Amino acid sequence: MDLKLLTQKTVEIVRQASSFIQQEAALFSREKIEYKDLNNLVSYVDKEAEKLLVAGLSSILPEASYITEEGTTGTEPDPDALNWIIDPLDGTTNFIHGLPVYCVSVGLAKGKELLLGVIHQPSMDEMFYAWKDGGAWCNDRQIKVSSVPLLQDSLIATGFPYYKFEKQKRYMYILELLMQKTHGIRRMGAAAVDLAYVAAGRFDGFYEYNLNSWDMAAGVLMIKEAGGTVTDFNGTDNYLFGGDIIATAGPAHHELVAVIKENF
Repeated sequence: MDLKLLTQKTVEIVRQASSFIQQEAALFSREKIEYKDLNNLVSYVDKEAEKLLVAGLSSILPEASYITEEGTTGTEPDPDALNWIIDPLDGTTNFIHGLPVYCVSVGLAKGKELLLGVIHQPSMDEMFYAWKDGGAWCNDRQIKVSSVPLLQDSLIATGFPYYKFEKQKRYMYILELLMQKTHGIRRMGAAAVDLAYVAAGRFDGFYEYNLNSWDMAAGVLMIKEAGGTVTDFNGTDNYLFGGDIIATAGPAHHELVAVIKENF
């Protein structure tokens, strides 16, 4: 499998879906919002973008299955097989409210082994992409994680929980600690964007729980290919399907893991 060529083809398919999203952004009305469950919003834009992605990706790799947020394929994926892992519109709530922080995220994995990842943030027209052993890139420029050595010098991104509030007090305590131990905390509202920004050296770290594989698959590979470190909250590798993630430039990773593991 030529991963570089496959990544290039994936980039073009993602760009088409992203163009559709931007076209609809100018026309979107909040009356078109649907609720999957508490605070979990979806729209026809998510669903149609996912259909475009599945159709395009099926044409370049027909043997692969799908793990998709909106369930376009209607089939139960095999997590040990070759799977496209798709979030057609990460940051739906931002999109609905007119905030320009959202993206399309597509990863390809064989079991837990990530092979390629593509993230496009249409409002910035930034195309992030990576393939296994091929480095990480943004608009044809190779990117690297930051070289910040200490947590105290780091800018950290995170996401706020919108369900499973039984862990909220512990989460807020960690937030309070990190506000005192870092340069600051940012909450963008789109995990895939956060991960791409870690890979590009804009954020020095990111952590969140209650995530799905489609939130992180593409971004995780980018961070690894850009020289960063990724674990779950326990410091192990059970993040892709485990639900929680810590991703950093590397040197301060053990500090961030220690703060979260001790208090979560």
